[in-house]
Amino acid sequence: MCRWAAYRGNPLYLEDLVSSPAHSLIEQSHCASRAKTATNGDGFGIAWYGDHPEPGRYRDILPAWSDCNLRSLARQIRSPLFLAHVRAATHGATRRDNCHPFVHRNWSFMHNGQIAGFDRIRRRMEALLSDELFEARSGTTDSELLFLLALQMGLEQDPIGGMSKAIATVECLAREHEVSPLVRFTAAFSDGTSLYAVRYATDNRPPTLYAAPMGGNAGYCLVSEPLNDDVDAWVEIADGSAIMVTDAGLTTFSFVPQDMAKAA
Repeated sequence: MCRWAAYRGNPLYLEDLVSSPAHSLIEQSHCASRAKTATNGDGFGIAWYGDHPEPGRYRDILPAWSDCNLRSLARQIRSPLFLAHVRAATHGATRRDNCHPFVHRNWSFMHNGQIAGFDRIRRRMEALLSDELFEARSGTTDSELLFLLALQMGLEQDPIGGMSKAIATVECLAREHEVSPLVRFTAAFSDGTSLYAVRYATDNRPPTLYAAPMGGNAGYCLVSEPLNDDVDAWVEIADGSAIMVTDAGLTTFSFVPQDMAKAA
């Protein structure tokens, strides 16, 4: 399983999450304490928003702990909204275009989890994409394809609703192919204005997700596992939850995948 951290609020240096804390994301990349695999060395990536609508992005296949460029960039880049990810591969080879975050126009997305039986339903998932979104796919991971499927299903107009429809579609395709539906999904995504996150699993065993205030003025940090030992600051987000962070602060919603056929 992967580890990730995301932030929205007053501008912070990326190093405040990525490299400086006692249990920073770089530290988690080789010593995760709340994951099935302690080492997450199959690449890393960061996406951050600044003066342009689309995010900047840096990804590489090196383990996060061994890339000196990552520490240097994290020390210099200051942003009000960013996503950072260290990868432990489940689907897709260790190559740069399989590293999170994934980006399409102004949207960014990163994921921790898996789709069981992905190889059996991948072609059907791809067939649901428009030509534009199919051509935007550059890697081979289940995560990138799920992101594009959510865009296809209205993520840009209704972020939580679009993601809900995408996950419900994956579960439906699994049943149609006689694969036991199993999606474990803890993800963060953003349009450059708001930050969203979802924690969900078909079997009620989703990857972890925590939140804590940071940066003042409604700033919040969302993480796979806490960045320090201040246990009172970090709140675990419940299974079946969606989060939205805006200028108004952090709001939590119930998250239930929406079966489009039943909804119709």
